[in-house]
Amino acid sequence: MKASLSRHPYLVLFLLGGVLLASFPAQAWAMHISEGILPVTWVTAGFVLSAPFLFWGLHEIKTRSQKTAQYKPFVALVGAAVFIISCLPIPVPIAGTCSHPCGTGLAAILIGPAPTVVVASVALTLQALFLAHGGLTTLGANIVSMGVAGAFVGYGAFRLARLVGLPIFVAAFLAGVLSDWATYATTALMLASALHGEGSLGTMFWTILVAFVPTQVPLGILEGFLGAGALRFVRIRRPRLLAKSLEIGGVA
Repeated sequence: MKASLSRHPYLVLFLLGGVLLASFPAQAWAMHISEGILPVTWVTAGFVLSAPFLFWGLHEIKTRSQKTAQYKPFVALVGAAVFIISCLPIPVPIAGTCSHPCGTGLAAILIGPAPTVVVASVALTLQALFLAHGGLTTLGANIVSMGVAGAFVGYGAFRLARLVGLPIFVAAFLAGVLSDWATYATTALMLASALHGEGSLGTMFWTILVAFVPTQVPLGILEGFLGAGALRFVRIRRPRLLAKSLEIGGVA
């Protein structure tokens, strides 16, 4: 066991980080969309919209695991990374939520966008249950923003960048940036749609979106560099893990 862990120092770091976060939760900053913010109609809409993507992701994980034995453990490792990355909140008080990196753009490149929705849902559920980040009633909405929007925008950006001939690490950078920003644009849209009341939806949307800008613009760029660096590391150390994902659609 010790020898196995010594060969995977990053796995040890992820595990230690998870233990530290669970042991010292400190102050909850209403990370993600917090409990009680959304009305019942939008709570229901979040679960309805996220459900097909979750079923799709579970089916893909099962199918790919039958073909490649290493795929399921790799999904678990990527899930641990997403959990740790998305547990780094920066409060945005006037928006009723907070900024944080997501990791779903990188995850979508490594394991596929639909399985990333499943990974994000597990991370969000654990955070809601044990870290007071987000909420159970808003779980569906948070899955839509961080899982669905983040994963599919990031993966789409990566594939498009590769199709037009950009280097793989530039493509990964764009995937990280755009997946992060897409998550927060979707969050802002959901909050504005649910809370604008008799006021203007557009005004409410832009107000919330602008509230994220000071933290989320630099965080998105940072996540782009994180994605490019992590992809480079995995490609050098474990190139076969990326073969399936990077060959889909001829984007390798």
